[in-house]
Amino acid sequence: MKLFCFGLGYSALALARALKAEGWTVAGTVRSAGKQAALTDEGIEAHVFDGTAAMENGAEALAGTTHLLDSIPPQPDMPAPPVFWHGGDFAALEDLEWAGYLSTTGVYGDHGGGWVNEETPAAPTMDRSRRRAEAEEMWLMMAERYGMPVHIFRLAGIYGPGRGVLRQVQSGRARRVVKPGQVFSRIHVDDIVQVVRASMTHVHPGRIYNVCDDEAEAPDKVVAYVCDLLGLEPPPEIPFDEADLSDMAKSFYRDNKRVDNSRIKDELGVRLRYPSYRDGIPADLAATAGSGSSTPSPLEGDGRGEGSRASAQKDI
Repeated sequence: MKLFCFGLGYSALALARALKAEGWTVAGTVRSAGKQAALTDEGIEAHVFDGTAAMENGAEALAGTTHLLDSIPPQPDMPAPPVFWHGGDFAALEDLEWAGYLSTTGVYGDHGGGWVNEETPAAPTMDRSRRRAEAEEMWLMMAERYGMPVHIFRLAGIYGPGRGVLRQVQSGRARRVVKPGQVFSRIHVDDIVQVVRASMTHVHPGRIYNVCDDEAEAPDKVVAYVCDLLGLEPPPEIPFDEADLSDMAKSFYRDNKRVDNSRIKDELGVRLRYPSYRDGIPADLAATAGSGSSTPSPLEGDGRGEGSRASAQKDI
């Protein structure tokens, strides 16, 4: 079996490493020669691809791919760079059994704290989320035109080792911004890997899956929880209207919703390892203590997602 990941960022690299440990052949793309060399050293066939031009020897690099994943962020003029540059190569893959696109729950837009599921129409409120929705459509078009077994994964805010509120509190960068009624959904990187792997064994072409845990929560409460866990005094509460936030940071508070994750449980048989941040953050803290370091490797720290608010929408 061969996995090819366009964009070996935080979540995709976690998947790649898990499958490599099981004996899969793993390949993918990075944006720099430095990351290419580092991944090559650990046995992952890496190719440089920044989305502005086709990957060199693309058909050759993709040959033998049985499982294809895209986690590259859309560009303003190109919602899905891998499809734009290599759609013909994808359509020609004879051994392809499964394909996936890592999207975001941001495509649902704002629902005033109400619930959304996979049948809720996409209604993005931000340009970056609109590009995500357009990228989903491009991948689903590949499924319709060429019979590709495409699956869409709408990820909530990603956290895990070296990433998220725990990291922010430990580094002294956490702020406790309060906007009444505001909640965000989250998902641990280990559960992203679990969901994607489950989809690979339960292939349903054209299917969309929400990937989030069971407990949407206000961001200020998560900061307070982590501070309590670490025995630290939480930072003072800052009303949203008084917070000196960047335009990017403010934009995350524009959407407010709770995301239903029933489909990954009912259809894929997933039992979340971390059904709440109250499960995942202590596990990450214990892992950090066990490793003797709180600093992620360079390859593990460039993730993307809706919930690590400051670093969202980079490489998943």
